[in-house]
Amino acid sequence: MAKITFVNEKKSIDVEPGSNLRKVALENGIPLYWGPHKIFNCMGFGHCGSCKVLITKGEANVSKPGLWERFRILAGPLLFFWRIGNEKTLRLSCRCQVNGDVEVETTPSGNWHGERFWG
Repeated sequence: MAKITFVNEKKSIDVEPGSNLRKVALENGIPLYWGPHKIFNCMGFGHCGSCKVLITKGEANVSKPGLWERFRILAGPLLFFWRIGNEKTLRLSCRCQVNGDVEVETTPSGNWHGERFWG
C-alpha cells in the first residue's frame, strides 16, 4: 500500500499503487479546485490545469509527467506562474499516478511577483 499525505488538510490516505491522485483526493473530500474551477474544470482530462498540486516529498514515487502534462504546464497562460521554482514538483493531479508514499500540497499559491520571479 502507498500512503498519500495531504499537507494542507493534515490527512493521510492509504491507496493501492497506481492510484490516480485526483480520483483519490475527490473520493476522500480533499479540495483540489478553487473559485470557478470547482464547477468549471475539465473533469480530469488534463486540459484545464486547475487540479495542480505540489509533490513536497516522494516525487520519485509518482509517475513521470507525460508529454501532454508537460505541455499543459508550460503553455498554460497562468500555470507558468505556479511552475516558477517548482519545475520538478508541480503536477496535474489528474495525470499523476501514486506508486509509493508521497506528501502533496493542494491548491498551491502562484509566484506572481516573488523572489524567484525576476531572478
